[in-house]
Amino acid sequence: MLDRIRALYEDDTPKAHAFRYALLTFDILTVLFVVVTSFFPHTRAVEMTDAVFGVLILADFLLRFRIDRAKGRFLFRLATWADIVAILSFLAPIAGEGLGFLRILRTLRLLHTYELLDRLRADFRFFRRNEEIILASVNIGVFLFIMTGLIYATQVNINPQIGNYADALYFTVTTLTTTGFGDITLSGPGGRLLSVAVMIFGVTLFLRLLQVLFRPTKVRCECETCGLFLHDADAVHCKHCGETIRIKTEGYS
Repeated sequence: MLDRIRALYEDDTPKAHAFRYALLTFDILTVLFVVVTSFFPHTRAVEMTDAVFGVLILADFLLRFRIDRAKGRFLFRLATWADIVAILSFLAPIAGEGLGFLRILRTLRLLHTYELLDRLRADFRFFRRNEEIILASVNIGVFLFIMTGLIYATQVNINPQIGNYADALYFTVTTLTTTGFGDITLSGPGGRLLSVAVMIFGVTLFLRLLQVLFRPTKVRCECETCGLFLHDADAVHCKHCGETIRIKTEGYS
C-alpha cells in the first residue's frame, strides 16, 4: 500500500502525472476559494466547505509525511509549515482565520519540482518555449498573493480601509509599483513592516521578470562535453567549454 502511494507522488508514469496534475488543480481551487469567500460572510455552507478542504489537505499532508524518506527535513520545510497553518485555518479558524491562502506555498513548491516541470515541458509546447517567463511570472504572482493574503488577514476588521481581498490586492500592487496613491495605508508597526517587505522583495521579483522578458531568449540544448544546458539561440559553440553544438530549430530534420 505504501509503495503504491509513493508511486503516485514520485513515479514517472501516466497515473502519477495525472495524480500530480490533480494535486495542482486542487491547490489552485483551494486558493481561489479563500479569495472568493473573503468577499462574503462566512455562512454555515462556507464553514462546512472549509472543513472539507481542511480534511483533504490534512490527508495529503499525512500521506506525504508517511512516504518521505527524510522525515526530519520534511518538518523543517517552509511548505510544510505553510500546510500546517492552512490546515489549522480550515479546521479551526479561530487559530488563524483567513490564513488558508498560505496553501499557495505548496502550489509553488509543486510547480518547482523536477517531476512536474519535466511533465509540463513534455506535455505543453508553449511551456517549453516560455518556461523562464512563466516561472518568473508565477514567482511574482505567488509573492503578490502571499503579501495580499497577509495584509488581508492582519488588517481586516482592524483597518476600515481593508474590507476584502480586492482592497488588500490594490494596496499591494500600488506599493509594489511605487505608485502609492495614499488612499489606503496599513495600521500599526506590523502594517508598516509589511509595506516595506512588499517594496523590497516585490521590486526584486518584478525586475527579475523584466529581465527574463527583455533579454535574448535562451534555448535548451545540452552540451555533450560539459553538460551546459542553456545557450543563445544562435550559438554555434558552447560558451563554457568551446565544444561545437548543434541546436535544433523550427523545420530541423
